[in-house]
Amino acid sequence: MALFTGKGDIGTTTAFGCNQQRISKSSELPEALGSLDELNAFLGFVKMRAIDSPRIAITLREVQENLFIIQAETAGADKKLKEGTVEKVSEAINEIEKEIPKITGFSIAGGTELSAMLDVARTLARRAERRIIAVKEMNLRDLSHETMAYMNRLSSLLFALARLANHLAGVTEENPKY
Repeated sequence: MALFTGKGDIGTTTAFGCNQQRISKSSELPEALGSLDELNAFLGFVKMRAIDSPRIAITLREVQENLFIIQAETAGADKKLKEGTVEKVSEAINEIEKEIPKITGFSIAGGTELSAMLDVARTLARRAERRIIAVKEMNLRDLSHETMAYMNRLSSLLFALARLANHLAGVTEENPKY
């Protein structure tokens, strides 16, 4: 397989599962797929920085696998997240919340490098979620309830992991002073 074909040089592309009709690279479907790809790539970087936090690294690896499934579904493949995937994420968040201090309000991103990177990943997840919602609302894809719920829950998981990273490093979160 070639790394490029040159067919997209004029700003169009095709998506797996489509009738190979060329669509603008700036349209909602490529935007959603690109946002998912950007998030997944950044999570790979964060995962490598979580070398001293194997629990976080393993969780991020699982998220990356799920994002590949969501990308495939969004592109039009007959792929779906397994039933129970959202519940597993919810359970992980609940377990983390038992370990970290209760949240008292908004917190300023940072504390540790890993926490800051997880906060960036959280914002990328929210953007990817918005793009996925647009694809569904425009009836470009009939995305599963599990996918929609997973994308909603993912940013909460990444926020919990960011807080956990600070907690494990002994860093106290800072709240904005407004």
